[in-house]
Amino acid sequence: MRRENRRKNLQNNNAKVDKVILYAGIGVAILAVIVFCLFMYSKSLSDDMKNSTMNLEEMANITNNTQSASTEIGKTVEESKNETQKSEENNANNDTKNDTSNNANTNNSVNTTNNTSNKSQNKTTKNTNTTNANNTAKVTTNMKETNQKEDKKEPKKELVFAKPVEGEAVREYAKDNLIYSETLKEWTTHMGIDIKADKTTVVKSAEAGTVKTIKNDPRYGLTIIIEHEDNFQTVYSNLLTSEFVVEGEKVEKGQSIGTVGNTAVFEIADEPHLHFEILKDSLPVDPNIYIK
Repeated sequence: MRRENRRKNLQNNNAKVDKVILYAGIGVAILAVIVFCLFMYSKSLSDDMKNSTMNLEEMANITNNTQSASTEIGKTVEESKNETQKSEENNANNDTKNDTSNNANTNNSVNTTNNTSNKSQNKTTKNTNTTNANNTAKVTTNMKETNQKEDKKEPKKELVFAKPVEGEAVREYAKDNLIYSETLKEWTTHMGIDIKADKTTVVKSAEAGTVKTIKNDPRYGLTIIIEHEDNFQTVYSNLLTSEFVVEGEKVEKGQSIGTVGNTAVFEIADEPHLHFEILKDSLPVDPNIYIK
């Protein structure tokens, strides 16, 4: 019984809560409708106010137009004619003045334009003449300088090599024919000349240049190579010493560079001498052609 009573009480309470929620929702809906109606009513009032204000402004404009029309009607016929004539005379005078001023302005503008064009033409002519004169002067100066430079240029002298050591040539240059080698016991080519000289005889540079290499060649012994102008090189082999120069040193023609020895393995059977070569563009040439 108690449980049934509790259930009934719960059901009654739930029904009451549902009614309260329903009534609250209805109240909120009614309130929203009232607010919406008030908003629409206020909007219509503002539109009416605007329309009334516009009507008042139109009425004021109509009143002003009516007053101006009434003043025109109140004038006599003669007054209207006099005012019309005066206005026509004033317009004619103004037109005459405007035409006169326009003609004057036109003449002034034409004269100004002509003067400006004449001035610009004169300036252009002057500038052109000045430019031409300057260009002519520059060309003449350049030609003179070029001629002076050409006159200053001297013809390039061909290198002339000196004999690096005094003595008799015991073996000549042989590129296209063969020479018998006492050391090798065979016929072979010979890319330089052998100049007979005693041991320790001082060897001198055949021409000014730069010491490129100092080395022990496996065939021709202690060797000095000097670079010269026009892609020339001179080779000094079979030396005893090279104590007078170092690699990279610039030497003058006739400067001491070493001494004669007997270090060439390929020419060890020969008497002490200097093996001397001249190269042009890294190719051997006959030294007798260039030694003078």
